[in-house]
Amino acid sequence: MADIKQITLPSGTTYNIKDEVARQAASGGITLWGTTTTALTDEATTNPITINGESFTASNQDAVFYGKKEFVFDGTMWHEFGDMSGLGDLATKDSASGSYTPAGSVSAPTITVDTAGSTSNFATSVDAAAPGQTAPSNAITYYSVSNEVLSLYQLGYSTGSAKTSDASYEATAPTFTGTADTITVD
Repeated sequence: MADIKQITLPSGTTYNIKDEVARQAASGGITLWGTTTTALTDEATTNPITINGESFTASNQDAVFYGKKEFVFDGTMWHEFGDMSGLGDLATKDSASGSYTPAGSVSAPTITVDTAGSTSNFATSVDAAAPGQTAPSNAITYYSVSNEVLSLYQLGYSTGSAKTSDASYEATAPTFTGTADTITVD
């Protein structure tokens, strides 16, 4: 994903972007410490616990695995937030696939032109003004990004003749003839 660190407005002024939500989200978060051999249950207050044979004193937002369960500590007690014991083999797979060939056929529709379309005047060219320049008539705004700087531009357009509607078409509905089947993933 591309990043943007600044924005240049049509006035020509460049501003830095500060994302307060991202800053707050980055200030906290859960820290995973590994697997404990200390028996934990939901709302247990056991602390310290044992990880890799060593005593570990948990703090707020510390997380551990115990068996197939996941726990996070709130500073006072452990809260179970995941249990993988009921998951099957496909729970740890990124994908599963199987071959399936449906039996049957689809008829081809017949398409005919019913009426021709029409034309009218529309924009045929676009004029751009860089940030800080005078906007063209009928201005709209577009942007570009270069070296993590977002620049907004103003646009104007000239008019000319263009097609306004397509012909209308008629078509027969296709039909499917075949056998339905079921795909099962275990």
